[in-house]
Amino acid sequence: MQRFYVAVTIPRRFFTAFFSLALCLPAARALHAARAFAIVDSQTGFVLDQQEPKQKRQVGSLTKVATAMVVLDWAEKKSGDLNQTTTIPPEAFVGTGENLIGFQPGDRITLRDLLYAALVQSDNVAAYALANHVGVALQSIVPAAPSGGGTPVAIFVGQMNALAKSLRMERTHFVNPHGIDDNAPSLPYSTATDLARLTRYAVNKAGFRFYVSQKERQISFSRGGKNHGYMLRNTNELLGRDGVDGVKTGRTARAGDCLILSANRESQVIKEGPRTAVVPRHLVIVILGSTDRFGEGAQLLARGWQLYDQWAAGGRMVDPKKTL
Repeated sequence: MQRFYVAVTIPRRFFTAFFSLALCLPAARALHAARAFAIVDSQTGFVLDQQEPKQKRQVGSLTKVATAMVVLDWAEKKSGDLNQTTTIPPEAFVGTGENLIGFQPGDRITLRDLLYAALVQSDNVAAYALANHVGVALQSIVPAAPSGGGTPVAIFVGQMNALAKSLRMERTHFVNPHGIDDNAPSLPYSTATDLARLTRYAVNKAGFRFYVSQKERQISFSRGGKNHGYMLRNTNELLGRDGVDGVKTGRTARAGDCLILSANRESQVIKEGPRTAVVPRHLVIVILGSTDRFGEGAQLLARGWQLYDQWAAGGRMVDPKKTL
């Protein structure tokens, strides 16, 4: 192996500069440790930075963003009541992995609390129960999926894929409402840019923003006529730091660590003569296949704002080829 030595005659200022650069190298390498990422201006969809943005990957519980949006769209467009109570079916416990909250078949819970459970603490049983309830409501108005049968959950997943298609998520395929990929008959997948498209759509809804901004949330459910309470705790460790106000974590063996961040800064006020423009400053960051999603998320967020400031100083020119 070739070795390099520093001669003692090198001036001290050069050694100091070299040492400072060396300290920066681990951070630079960590910045690109994820298999794929995208940093996007939420307002315009302009991509500030990206790596393997169209690479198809498993995304774990990031899938629940699509699940939540189908539920919220159903509630908005079909007058669905999120305060109505549903029963968690036995099928919700088949192939959904951990049951962190401790739900049991037959538990009664509101759709709203199921949304909190799915988005705040990433509960798979809650995601399935939501899909089952809304799927039943959609059975009379939505055709059965050609390959998935006419079960309520299959119909619901069909709506997830229909939403993806409407958002031009052309390299995305959902197979269930929770993102588990080890027992799926076909692998689900998405990409960094597709998930950025989905997140831009989601954070445009005030209801969704509120759900994913909760660090903790008390929910309740009934079992055998007795009420039970549970305090949810958000799985997003960056929530509340440096303007981060959401969105979602994900992890499976195939997906690795995944993370979607939404971050805000105070809107910029620009005065041009008699006109005053208020420009929102909001970033969306998608990280797929990381080994340190929160450390890398913090680094990419800092890099995102640096790139945003440079872009804004240059007039916020939007290249259509780099816009979602």
